[in-house]
Amino acid sequence: MDTAQQLAALLRRVDELESRAALRDLVSDYCIGFDKRNWERFLAIWWEDCVWDIGPPFGKFAGHAGITQAVKGVLWPVWRESHHLTSNLVVRFEGPDVAVGECDVDCMGALNDDSVQMISATYTDRFVRRNGVWKILQRDVVIHYFNPIPGAVMTKPVG
Repeated sequence: MDTAQQLAALLRRVDELESRAALRDLVSDYCIGFDKRNWERFLAIWWEDCVWDIGPPFGKFAGHAGITQAVKGVLWPVWRESHHLTSNLVVRFEGPDVAVGECDVDCMGALNDDSVQMISATYTDRFVRRNGVWKILQRDVVIHYFNPIPGAVMTKPVG
């Protein structure tokens, strides 16, 4: 391999490392934006032509209008609070500007009636980079369980 080829290979590896960091941030911004109800942060992770397929019982939502409906019209109105924890993010690049990621999520939260819910799911994301910016084009959600935790109370510590 000559010097030009070595340099090109090095630049590809650096780009992939920087891209992986950006993709991890998107996954985290989803959780932080949703849980802290930071609408601008949450919406900023999605391309305008995105699809968010949450699956049963919620459905499939397209574009920023669909994301707005899902969050502001369906989810936030019933959740008093939520706490997402994602793990096991694996990213596979399909090209320099397209990647597929998969991660697991556990979410604990309280509905407006104060019932505590525990959710476990897997997110599969299609990330696309346009004009140097990575965002989510599609997120498919497979919910493994969505269960109440009878008798659990989410209260702040006293002290």
